Amino acid sequence: MNFDLSDEQNVVKDLAQQIFEGHAPVERVKDIERNHGGFDEALWRELAKANLLGLCLPEALGGSGYGLVELCLLLEQQGRRVAPVPLWATVVLGALPIAEFGTDEQRALLEGVISGDVRLTAALSETGADEALRPSVVATRTATGWHLHGFKPTVPAAQFAQRVLVPARQEASAGDGPIGIFLVDPTAAGVTVEPVSATSNQPFAHLTLDVDVAAGDRLGGADADGEAQLRWLLERALVGLCALQLGVCTAAIEQTAAYTSTRTQFGKPLSTFQGVAHQAADAFILTEPMRVTMLQAAWRLMHGLSSRQEVLIAKYWASEGGQKVVHLCQHLHGGMGSDIDYPIHRYFLWGVQNETTLGAGSVQLARLGTLIASDAVGAAS
Repeated sequence: MNFDLSDEQNVVKDLAQQIFEGHAPVERVKDIERNHGGFDEALWRELAKANLLGLCLPEALGGSGYGLVELCLLLEQQGRRVAPVPLWATVVLGALPIAEFGTDEQRALLEGVISGDVRLTAALSETGADEALRPSVVATRTATGWHLHGFKPTVPAAQFAQRVLVPARQEASAGDGPIGIFLVDPTAAGVTVEPVSATSNQPFAHLTLDVDVAAGDRLGGADADGEAQLRWLLERALVGLCALQLGVCTAAIEQTAAYTSTRTQFGKPLSTFQGVAHQAADAFILTEPMRVTMLQAAWRLMHGLSSRQEVLIAKYWASEGGQKVVHLCQHLHGGMGSDIDYPIHRYFLWGVQNETTLGAGSVQLARLGTLIASDAVGAAS
């Protein structure tokens, strides 16, 4: 498979790099984290002005019509600057499924996403084993729609969102009912949004739901296959995290190379010591399977190919490889790596957050084993 980027993809990458580098310097990122709740609205407006928020949305809706690979290139550049904007939450978790499955009324939200006026997110995480495909929120039919009841932890950027996509299991008299995904207004009566402090210092919130929603708020309408929608969304959410993690790790290695080349010990740069050079090389080597598996999964998803195994493999490498890279980079900074004002510490925190979100490496490996075993049984029968 050819992993070279096309001319158009390189243009997208270069434009994203230019915007993030120009609007997310270290001091700006610190200020946003400390004084603005972790959301850089000025940077968000710049992304909207460049139509990068609509990069992969259909042209008929005002977007640019690109695919998941191009979106991953954009997310990678965000990761390189650890830029505090809800790009993954709004575009991957919110806009993509609405564009794919939404009714005309629901797709009307996308115009606001493209202009930067509307932010979206999805409540995929679960307490306990964090099985996104087994939602704990219960949906009960009412005369006018649905009543949602339950709790969703650590929803990304929920405090800044106009709508949250909430997967829920419909109440059934015997066993579990079908799944539906519902567009919930977080400011509605019956929704409690509790901001929480996450590892990465980015905005997250717990949602407590005891709220009525209209029949038209179910994604795709009353007859939609919510289970298929949720699996579709989860696969893209995982690949988006892989792209973010690749950017975080790539930039962390570059910063570590610069630091060890200028920091001296016993009259020599740290980079000339064999132990340092070997560890830095190990970190660099780990980013290559992260890049290849992420691009393969994104490309297959973009072309409608079966990608369940490829997505789990990509998230495994992003979690396991990413965790090792950010730990190595912080370790090679010595005492400076423990200074929370020094840039490398922020990359460490983002790396740990991306590693564990929607399942760490061991979780992805267990899911992959189960999938391979079930496929083998199906083939044998």
